[in-house]
Amino acid sequence: MYAILDIETTGGKYNEEGITEIAIHKFDGHKVVDQFISLVNPEKEIQPFVVNLTKIDNQMVMSAPKFYEVAKRIVEITQDAVLVAHNAQFDYRILRTEFRRLGYNFERKTLCTVDLSKRLIPEAESYSLGKLVRSLGIPVNNRHRANGDALATLKLFKLLLSKDQDKTITKTVIKEETLGELSPRQLDIVKQLPSDTGVYYMHNKEGDIIYLGKSTNIKKSVNRHFTNDGKKARKIQKETKKVTYETTGSELVAILKENGELRRNRPKYNPVQKGKSFSHAIYTATDHEGYRALFVSSLKKDSNALATFNSMVGTKNFLLQITEEYQLCHKINGISDKTDNCSHFYNGKCNGTCNLKEPPFSYNQRVEDALDKYSFANKNLLLLDKGREIGEHSAVLIKNGKLKGYGFYDLNNQINNLAILESIIVPMEGDADTIHIILTYLRKNKALKIMELQPEKL
Repeated sequence: MYAILDIETTGGKYNEEGITEIAIHKFDGHKVVDQFISLVNPEKEIQPFVVNLTKIDNQMVMSAPKFYEVAKRIVEITQDAVLVAHNAQFDYRILRTEFRRLGYNFERKTLCTVDLSKRLIPEAESYSLGKLVRSLGIPVNNRHRANGDALATLKLFKLLLSKDQDKTITKTVIKEETLGELSPRQLDIVKQLPSDTGVYYMHNKEGDIIYLGKSTNIKKSVNRHFTNDGKKARKIQKETKKVTYETTGSELVAILKENGELRRNRPKYNPVQKGKSFSHAIYTATDHEGYRALFVSSLKKDSNALATFNSMVGTKNFLLQITEEYQLCHKINGISDKTDNCSHFYNGKCNGTCNLKEPPFSYNQRVEDALDKYSFANKNLLLLDKGREIGEHSAVLIKNGKLKGYGFYDLNNQINNLAILESIIVPMEGDADTIHIILTYLRKNKALKIMELQPEKL
């Protein structure tokens, strides 16, 4: 017997969410034999982004039953059944938390249709519920409402059951009642962690760091370690006796701290990084007509890369982006293989470089402008972001194109005064890898403020 479940919540801090809607369909493997669908008064405000997503607002749930009024029905309909949900860990945690507030220990076996789909439909491009069911031709109504998502999960589950002909996979992904739940010791650890951005450190009984990571929500990430299934996850869960953390406010600072800490500590459960963290790059060369060409290549030894990437596809996409942004020539940059004019010449997006109508000087100046925007070569910069608390800001210092460190400040004069600036900076080891990390982050997060430092300030 299965209980197909979906829950909508208020959003908010981890383990402080309230249920706003619940839908349960009891399924015997052939047909639905019982169902329970209800709005729930969470007795707390619903976050605006959740209202926008689900269309469930505070007015709608005001007269709905509170959780304690529907708790008995939930216990009855899920009795002797396996809870089935898309991302079952989330729904099971929310239910367990609500029942724990009532002083009741709610325990059920669970089955996650995300895990089951990954095993039975390994070729799927996405395992989010909406994209997955659409790719399978399963109709969906009322997405992000409990009953709409529960019915979609039910249809998906029926399909997965038919694919699992020998039923062995279904058995292996059913999790025991306590799997995915925290032990009292782990619960105490998670409770004292913040839901903030920073770096966390998992220690064994000797105090050694066995795993560290960066996160935009430390509490949620550590909880995931404690509830994940898998050989390495179980080892981490068994050995972790304490978790410490440092908040950074800035995700970029957290990424850089994680990179530096991994180099220094080499925790036994973090993957060992071999070689550079990037594999491809954009280089430049002057052609026989005097035009400065940009080209994509796998990483070369002892050469100055203009920008580095983790894949050939990412490198080509970026080259196309800056070629179009600065009206550079598709032919010169190797994007077009035409022997005469490139295709962009006829629509006015190319200035005629490919047929020598634009002189090398003006063309090369645009190449320089592109490189100046997307490269740190020989630059002195401060990358400014939010800090650890209201009123505080973070600063990452780049000097002569290399990372020097990071710091936190409250007043602008702290970064405008050289002596003060140097005193607040925490030194970090800078190299090609750290610049790659920073530039990759900036390409994805364009809102970060960049302040150029004059030479006299350094």
